[in-house]
Amino acid sequence: MASKKKIRVLLAQFPLETHSRGIIAVAGMLRDAGMEVILMGNALPKQIVETAVQEYVDVIGISTYCGGELALGGDLMKAAEERGIKKRTSFLIGGIFPPKDIPKLKNIGFDGTFLSATKEEIVSCIQSAVAAKN
Repeated sequence: MASKKKIRVLLAQFPLETHSRGIIAVAGMLRDAGMEVILMGNALPKQIVETAVQEYVDVIGISTYCGGELALGGDLMKAAEERGIKKRTSFLIGGIFPPKDIPKLKNIGFDGTFLSATKEEIVSCIQSAVAAKN
């Protein structure tokens, strides 16, 4: 019997981010839900995309607490477009940012945004986003 392909998720933070508790908690939740998680840590948008290409991930998840989500999120989407992965990869962002930025983040290409969420909400969002891209 063929097994279902595991969803591969790359979790990263933008440079200068010093808060790691959230990304570590989310990584554990996703592993518990049966997903493969690559925990990258801090990186520039182009580095995140290059790692996503090398690891052939289904999802890029960004954890942010110190701002810059619009500028760096835009750079991430531009890098993903340049490398040809934007259409096949789902993009999520969570952490602390102004609620008024949510429509802007979705407009630049994020499939899901989280200011707070349960494990079930995050897993469901990932599964739906990945299904929509396949």
